[in-house]
Amino acid sequence: MAIRILLVEDEENIRETLKLNLEYEAYEVVTASTGKQGIDIFKSQYFNIVILDIMLPIINGLDVCEQIRLTNTEIPIIFLTAKDTQPDIILGLKKGADDYLTKPFSLEELYLRIKNLLKRAVQPNSPDYGSYTFGKNSINFKTFEAIGVGGLFKLTLKETMLLKLLIERKDQVVSRQQILQAVWGYEVYPSTRTIDNFILSCRKYFEEDQRNPKYFHSIRGVGYKFTE
Repeated sequence: MAIRILLVEDEENIRETLKLNLEYEAYEVVTASTGKQGIDIFKSQYFNIVILDIMLPIINGLDVCEQIRLTNTEIPIIFLTAKDTQPDIILGLKKGADDYLTKPFSLEELYLRIKNLLKRAVQPNSPDYGSYTFGKNSINFKTFEAIGVGGLFKLTLKETMLLKLLIERKDQVVSRQQILQAVWGYEVYPSTRTIDNFILSCRKYFEEDQRNPKYFHSIRGVGYKFTE
């Protein structure tokens, strides 16, 4: 099966040149010209690696990277950018990038970095979040079935996405903005009250004492955190 690459680059000549050369190396390449288009494509298809420009219209590459990392912590991401100062590089890596290439760069260097990242990516060193158990509770993220304080029940898609996000970021505060982006996407934002109601539902499902939650915590003015 061919390695699938998502290439997000707004400059048409660079985008098409890279696509042509990567396909010549036997990679399957899907392209996007804006950050928003890149996010939409990433959510709808499977990829092995993402190559991402930083200076993108609508949504910049740093925000695209952060959005990808909310739902996928494993896929390798390479930044391509004209910004080459130390603070820019550090910021890109903090946002979740695995590697950083400054323009102009050689195709040979890009090929080598892709191959090195793909080698690392195949190592099975991360937990499988197809299902998760905490306390007497359990969630199957593939079937949307869960066992909570009231027994077996079915979650909605949004509830499952929210729970998966919080559990994957266990012990970390997840902001309302990050939840909105990961669960509802960039196009239609519900009110923050909607998120509050979803958290209340999670407590009703899984907390023995909803007023003193053990797992789903509100962080005033910021967001929410899952702990065990």
